[in-house]
Amino acid sequence: MKNLKNIAILGGGPSGLFMFKRLVESGRTDFSVDIYEKSDELGAGMPYSKAGANAEHITNVSGNEIPELVTSVEEWIKTLPEDILTPFRIDPDKFNDYKVMPRLLFGKYLAAQFDKLKSQADAIGLSVEIFLGKEVIDIIDYPDKNTVKIKLSDKSEFEYDNAIICTGHRWPKKFEGKIPGYFDSPYPPSKLRFKVNHPVAVKGSSLTAIDGIRTLARHNGEFKLDQNEKLIFELAADSELFKIVMHSRNGMLPAIRFHLEDPHLLKDSILSKEEVTQNKAENDGFLSLDYVFDKNFKQLFKDKRPEFYSVIKDLSMEDFVTVVMNKRAHSEPFKLFEAEYIEAEESIEKEESIYWKELLAVLSFAMNYPAKYFSAEDMLRLQKTLMPLISIVIAFVPQSSVEEMMALHEAGVLEIIAVGSDGEEEPQQKGGAIYRFTDENGVEQATYYETFIDCVGQPHLSFKDLPYQSLVEQKTVSPARIQFKNNEAGSKEVDVNDKVERLDDKNYYLNVPGIAINDHFQVLDKFNALNERIYMMAVPYIGGYNPDYSGLDFCEAASERISNALLNTDLS
Repeated sequence: MKNLKNIAILGGGPSGLFMFKRLVESGRTDFSVDIYEKSDELGAGMPYSKAGANAEHITNVSGNEIPELVTSVEEWIKTLPEDILTPFRIDPDKFNDYKVMPRLLFGKYLAAQFDKLKSQADAIGLSVEIFLGKEVIDIIDYPDKNTVKIKLSDKSEFEYDNAIICTGHRWPKKFEGKIPGYFDSPYPPSKLRFKVNHPVAVKGSSLTAIDGIRTLARHNGEFKLDQNEKLIFELAADSELFKIVMHSRNGMLPAIRFHLEDPHLLKDSILSKEEVTQNKAENDGFLSLDYVFDKNFKQLFKDKRPEFYSVIKDLSMEDFVTVVMNKRAHSEPFKLFEAEYIEAEESIEKEESIYWKELLAVLSFAMNYPAKYFSAEDMLRLQKTLMPLISIVIAFVPQSSVEEMMALHEAGVLEIIAVGSDGEEEPQQKGGAIYRFTDENGVEQATYYETFIDCVGQPHLSFKDLPYQSLVEQKTVSPARIQFKNNEAGSKEVDVNDKVERLDDKNYYLNVPGIAINDHFQVLDKFNALNERIYMMAVPYIGGYNPDYSGLDFCEAASERISNALLNTDLS
């Protein structure tokens, strides 16, 4: 059968995997699919390959929590030969879908799922070509021809009817490689396999920071079990002065994995198009953040946790966040960490959820997609109030990571310093950085660190950071902006916020990271016109309109929206 449509998936990591799954499961063969991946392996992407993990890094989700693929993790593990499982210390008879696993092994699982989907595509006669070791360096849109050209680093060029950008994480280097001892990210973690005999500054306390900490610790000491089978840490003889100093907003550590009552509750949480449209009509054309907070968080407690609902039903979003944050702020971070570890262990043992944390993850996921419809006033509230809490509570640190961090802290090797929003590093030409911040007592501090690692997580990249410069220069894409509901509020904010501007239409807008996209992840030009040829699924470039990254759940949900738009079009 003659192929009528040529589709390119740019990036073969987890997002490319779920996008490919949607196309295969459509059962259609009236298009062809070409997949471009810059590494030598499909499926793993950055987080689950050597670009983002060493042997010591593990997943923060278990098999039962991930969206459905061809086979379950538990089924796949049982098919592996001993020589693959042994290095990862996995016993297939004791493994189940409720266990986390080494990230590098999970990457192999995702690669295997890609292979199975390719076999399914072959079986139905879907034409698929896979190009490994091929990096896309530019994308050019041709509206007159209704095609898209991609350019590769080897200078070859190809044209397609559609391009779906699934390039995943990106960690731009600003000072790394120019300033000795300065790292713009902890990735690839192999670069942190070094010995030092001085304190190391780590910016952030997210899962990204924990990745860096686990690697650094192993090369400057050793984890052991004491006589009571408790994990302890001992410094290496030539690393006596080694210490890790975490600089964390408000001095808080992330929450810990617990039992989820419904691992797939996220799927049912997204507001329908009709609900969004109705609320916008009732709210001067904007989706109300308070409406989303009530419907996708507070109301979910009404039937299942009525006693908790009675406590929070009259609380505003700000009041709720204040209550939770105050409880955390007034606790010594590692004591709270230990207490939450015990609580999480009980949750897993009794198979009882810590329900408010589970539903906070649901809220985060639910507001991600319609966030572009918030007013700028609500987006500022979201950024200032809710996102800091969400970033802490839904990180879900795996138990083994918690145990290592507590062992490091008890050994006097890991400490955390609370910094305010003014915390900032100053790279030094001689190496490392000076970290400046105002402490909890309002005193300005400045400390020099010979080694500095930025571990705040995937940055929300700006419109100008898009690596496909033709899209920017030809104005195929446009910066993401959100309008103020009240012009008076915008006029006040413009004086204190350099991200606010007044445009030619006399309205005020908040500039948010990345490019503008619609609900189907189609890119929008400066006139807000959708582009039916180009879809953007790479999270670093859509952080303004999609403020929360939800891992594989995000991949599944975004791929569904893209495939609905792509395959519902007339392919003739």
